[in-house]
Amino acid sequence: MTINRLLALTTLASVFIFAAFVPRAASHQSPSTEDSVPAFHDGPPQGELPATLSPTLFGSVPVQNAYTLAARIKKILYQQPCYCHCDRSVGHTSLLDCFASKHGSGCDVCMKEAIYSYEQSRKGKTAAQIRAGIEQGEWRQVEMAKYQQPVAASH
Repeated sequence: MTINRLLALTTLASVFIFAAFVPRAASHQSPSTEDSVPAFHDGPPQGELPATLSPTLFGSVPVQNAYTLAARIKKILYQQPCYCHCDRSVGHTSLLDCFASKHGSGCDVCMKEAIYSYEQSRKGKTAAQIRAGIEQGEWRQVEMAKYQQPVAASH
């Protein structure tokens, strides 16, 4: 094999390797997917909302509490994003979808966001104000230790 052919093959191989790795690196560094706000509804629902699952389906008291509280504020949860990014992984359109399914029972992010939403609604915050807090990561401050005992079944 001549030196010119060897040089040409090496150059060609380098181009293919470069082309294969550069797009992945560029898309991985793009803030549009990791830093974007997950799906939510910008206003209150126009129709019937799905029911949240019964808390009695779950054995864990904190999970039962999250589902109990979620049922109380369905209209607010409908207007909230979920930062576990279940909109991308399972097609959810808001935080409410997490509690209309079993998804919320196995996800600390979902439970903390729902409890945060409930706590903030009790303080008189609007859905938009709650969403702003969720987007800023305030839900991370929820103390799950407060929810180790069953909450009352009604408001």
